[in-house]
Amino acid sequence: MPQLTWLVTGTSSGFGEQFVRSILAKGDHVIATARRGHERLGNLKDAGAAILDLDVTAPQAELDAKVKEALKIYGGIDVLVNNAAYIEAALIEELDTSRLLKGFETNLFGPINLTRSLLPHFREKRKGIILFMSSIGAYMGAVGAGTYSATKGALESVVNCLREEISPFGIECCLITPGYYRTNIFAPTNIKFGQPSIPDYAELNKLYQAGVNALHSNQPGDPRKATDRIVDMVRSEGKAAGKTIPPRSPIGADAVEIIALKTSINSRDSRSSPGPKLHQWTLVDADKFV
Repeated sequence: MPQLTWLVTGTSSGFGEQFVRSILAKGDHVIATARRGHERLGNLKDAGAAILDLDVTAPQAELDAKVKEALKIYGGIDVLVNNAAYIEAALIEELDTSRLLKGFETNLFGPINLTRSLLPHFREKRKGIILFMSSIGAYMGAVGAGTYSATKGALESVVNCLREEISPFGIECCLITPGYYRTNIFAPTNIKFGQPSIPDYAELNKLYQAGVNALHSNQPGDPRKATDRIVDMVRSEGKAAGKTIPPRSPIGADAVEIIALKTSINSRDSRSSPGPKLHQWTLVDADKFV
């Protein structure tokens, strides 16, 4: 496969950092981005990545300018990985609207706006691949996760429509839906707990915040194994050799189980419009992502 150039958001840790390392291991070019990237991504620069300061919540015009800057680094971009996200955690009744909007600005508006900035380049060359990092939060409810689940559920809906609009130009979209992986998503720097304000919820707040803290660094999945497999999927190599990029790709046995259960329930409960069946999903060696 020819050498590809990737642009990855949110690469200071977690899936973003591992994406960069998996990409470099394949000999591809990668532009690693983050807020204050030149301050925070020295380790990835040393590994061979190009570094770009990029805030996905910036205005559209600023993102357009950043993409133009990125295109000059290697003369083009082949793959965009919309990875940057964080968790805005609060019970629904205690959720401040401003915090709800901040979650959407990063997790939904950011990837959509950045995608819009890059689409003219992809349309011009009639080729491009866009990966959107979703979450099992789009398919399950959890205490305190209303904002995060809403952003990921909305992202999946938007991408489903986007795919139909841009596929005639040879542009491919894939929603990556991971289960629980040992990233920093639950670290204090990435999860923002709302301020408890209602006494009736005091005990519930303590319980779910303690559960989140206990989960940090104890998730079962290895993010590097996941990103290695996703890069192989894009490059049609390894276990993905000869296969096309699917519209959706759950990773992790837990993700497969949760999505299978959710789609099965939807199918049974909907009389007029049955939900998606499990065979519509790509479940290649999902149990190996641990």
